[in-house]
Amino acid sequence: MSELRVPRTTGFARWPHEATARTAGKALRGRVPRSAHDHLPAGGDRPGPLGALEASNSGRIEALIPLRVGRMAASPFSFLRGSAGLMAADLVDTPVTGVGAQICGDAHAANFGLYGDARGRLVMDINDFDETLFGPWEWDVKRLAASLVLAGREAGASEDVCRSAAHDAVGAYRRTMRLLAKLPVLDAWNAIAHEELVAHADARDLLGTLEQVSAKARKNTSAKFVARSTELLADGGRRFVDALPVLRRVPDAEAASVAGALDGYLRTVSEDRLPLLARYAVHDVAFRVVGTGSVGTRSYVVLLLDHLGEPLVLQVKEARASALRPYVAKAGFDTAEAEAGVASASSQDSHDSHEGRRVVHGQKRMQVVSDILLGWTSVDGLPYQVRQFRNRKGSVDPASLEAGLIDDYARMTGALLARAHSHSADPRLIAGYCGKNEELDTAITSFAVAYADRTEADHAELLGAIRTGKVAAELGI
Repeated sequence: MSELRVPRTTGFARWPHEATARTAGKALRGRVPRSAHDHLPAGGDRPGPLGALEASNSGRIEALIPLRVGRMAASPFSFLRGSAGLMAADLVDTPVTGVGAQICGDAHAANFGLYGDARGRLVMDINDFDETLFGPWEWDVKRLAASLVLAGREAGASEDVCRSAAHDAVGAYRRTMRLLAKLPVLDAWNAIAHEELVAHADARDLLGTLEQVSAKARKNTSAKFVARSTELLADGGRRFVDALPVLRRVPDAEAASVAGALDGYLRTVSEDRLPLLARYAVHDVAFRVVGTGSVGTRSYVVLLLDHLGEPLVLQVKEARASALRPYVAKAGFDTAEAEAGVASASSQDSHDSHEGRRVVHGQKRMQVVSDILLGWTSVDGLPYQVRQFRNRKGSVDPASLEAGLIDDYARMTGALLARAHSHSADPRLIAGYCGKNEELDTAITSFAVAYADRTEADHAELLGAIRTGKVAAELGI
C-alpha cells in the first residue's frame, strides 16, 4: 500500500505529492508581475498620520499617549515602528499574489533580535508578534525593506547604501526561500541555525557587532532586572520599587487581579512546564511601560521567587487586536478561518478568539525555537499574553549601524523572515514566484524608497502638529 488512506481533516498531504507547487508559484507571475511590486498607491483615501495615530490610541491608557507620541516623533524610523496600521492601509491597494502565510505584521528591522532558548543558548529570530496574523507574505517583506531605508537614513548612510540594504534584504529572502524549497521538509523547517546564519547571509562583517550584542544579551536576565528594580524585605522576599515613568508599583487590588489571572495562564502552558512553575511563588506585580508601538497598552511584570530566592520575571502584556486585521480582510485573506484552523489543531480553546492566544500561536508558528513559558490569560476582561521577561534578550539597533554593516544586517533579517514564512506557506510556491533573477528585489526596493519618503512626510506632519499644540507629546523619554 503506497498510502494509508486517512480522513482529510488530519491535514496530511496526499501521495504522490504534487510536483506543481513551484510551477504554480511561477504561474502567479502572469497575474501579478514581479515588477508590479514597485507600486505605491497615491494614498488619496488613506487616513493620514494624525488620523491613524488617533485611531490607534483608542483604548490605550490616556496618560501614556503623550509618551507614545513622543517616542514616535523621535525620527521617521521611530514613526514607522509605531504605525503598522497606517502602513497596512497603504499596502491594501498594492499587488498581492494571494499566497498567505503567518506574517509578523510588524516586520521592521528592529523587530529581530537574540533571546535565550530553554538551555540558555542564544538564537536570533523575529521577536515581536503583537500584530501577527494570517496574511500576504509580501507585506512583511515590504515593511522590512522600507524600514531598512529609514534606518539607514537615520544612521547617516548614503542613499545608495540605503537602497542596497533594501535590495539585499529582499534578495536574501528570495534566495533563502529557494534554498528551503529544495530541502527535505524537516531540514527546511529547522534550517539556518544561529551559528550558520552569518555565513548563509554573507554577513561576516557584522560578527563583531553580534558578539557585542550577544555578550550584553547573556547578562540581560531576570536576576539582573530584579537586582536593579526591587528591594529586599524583612521576610526575605522582594518587591518592586518605582522607577518612573517606566516602572511603577500598582494598588493591591490591581496586583491581585494580575496575580489571580495567572491561574488562567497556567491552563495555556504546556503541561510539562507546570511542575517548573509550581516551584515558584508570586511575590509582587508592577506596571511597566514597553516599546514604541505598545506604549499606552497595559503591561505588567510579575516577580516570582524560588526556594533559594532566585527570581523569574513574567511579563503579562495586553494583547490588542492586530492593527492589520481589517486591511488583511480587504486584501482577500480570511483571518478568522486561518485562526480557526490553528485552534482546531489544539486541545485548548478550540473556539477561542482570544488575542493573547493569537499572538502566542503566531509566534510559535513563525519561530524555530520559542519561549517555553508562552501563554495567555485575561485580566479584568481584557486579553493578555504572558512570556518570560528579560530572557537573555538582545538586539541590534539598525539605525546606529555603520554604513558598511547595514547591508549585512539586511541580508540576515531577510533570511530570517523567509524561514519564518516557510513554516506556514509552502516555500516551493513562494520560491516559484520569486524566481532566480533580481526583478522582485528591484521592484520592492523602489517601493521601499518611495514608502520611506512618505513616512518622512508623515513624520514631519506629526512634528508640525506637536509644535502647534494640536497633539500632545512627551519628548526625549
